[in-house]
Amino acid sequence: MKQAPADFNPLPYDPSYEQPEPDEAQTIQEIIDTMAHIQRKTYQSQGHAIRSVHAKGHAILTGEFQVFDNLPPYLAQGLFAKPGTYPITARISTQPGDVLPDSVSTPRGISFKIGGVEGEHLPGADESTSQDFILVNSPIFPQKLKDFLGGLKRFDLLTNKAEGLKEGISKTLRAIGEVVEKVSGSDAGVMPGMGGQLATHPMGDTYYSQGAYLYGDYMAKFSLTPVTSNLTSLKDQPIDIDSDDDALRHLLQDFFATNGGEWEFGVQLSTDIEKMPVEDASVEWPEQESPYLTVGKLTIAPQQAWTDEKVALVEDKMYFSPWHGLAAHRPLGVIQRARNATYKASAAFRQNMYGKAEDPQQVK
Repeated sequence: MKQAPADFNPLPYDPSYEQPEPDEAQTIQEIIDTMAHIQRKTYQSQGHAIRSVHAKGHAILTGEFQVFDNLPPYLAQGLFAKPGTYPITARISTQPGDVLPDSVSTPRGISFKIGGVEGEHLPGADESTSQDFILVNSPIFPQKLKDFLGGLKRFDLLTNKAEGLKEGISKTLRAIGEVVEKVSGSDAGVMPGMGGQLATHPMGDTYYSQGAYLYGDYMAKFSLTPVTSNLTSLKDQPIDIDSDDDALRHLLQDFFATNGGEWEFGVQLSTDIEKMPVEDASVEWPEQESPYLTVGKLTIAPQQAWTDEKVALVEDKMYFSPWHGLAAHRPLGVIQRARNATYKASAAFRQNMYGKAEDPQQVK
């Protein structure tokens, strides 16, 4: 468990730290429209409504989240103000809004929904007793909002197309260990976050919120770090993703059939708004100045990681959003504001067809 430096002094939140962009609303609407177009195209080709980002799920898991006792006052905020243990539903996925063979190796994510959370929730939240955390295996969101929109539009052109091209590019990028946004100097080759994710075991990774959140009186980013030896031993462990289109799903099914694990949940508090801004999620907050401090743990027991029942409820009817949660943990910054409306619109597309998961904790 990491400890704060003796002179640790987190910076209180001030509304002036948030500065919306002049044409932000228009950009967000264009993102919504582009994501909707991607969803319609994937529905036409697959006959099934899927998410517009992180469309391909690899595992659906249940477990529990424990908030630790005796936290210092600057950590005992919001959900973490008092100790407790809560049920969770988690989904492991990969980034694109197109369901691709796993040989097209892209960033991984873990989203988890905590149930039974009491307190003042965010206005307009679709859920009144949950707290969601959305984490990816990179500490930064690499693009500005307009750049993300541009990449999304170009990815839209490639949705349901050029799988062989994507696969070939991915293998090349994995070989040199790079992630690029542009291929062969052509706009048609731009695939955001595409291809350079190394073929390693996803349960050895640390996952990050990328964007910032209110943390009661302060501002924070979050992390999920594996701590049990059966997880830490998987760090950078190579896996075969080229011989099976659903290699990650089958890998995680095999792993969780006999394995569980524990992850530390860390909070990184901003101590300097210049070095640790909330509006620019592409800036990595320096851990030497503000380390991730452990406030709780996530525990998952061995289980079936992919069943028809879980798929029908979570893949079709449930959605995860940083805007499902307590007002004390309101998302901060332009990327987070964009996620509010875009995730809601993406979920509505699926829920119009399959309905909504009324009780997030009915997952078994």
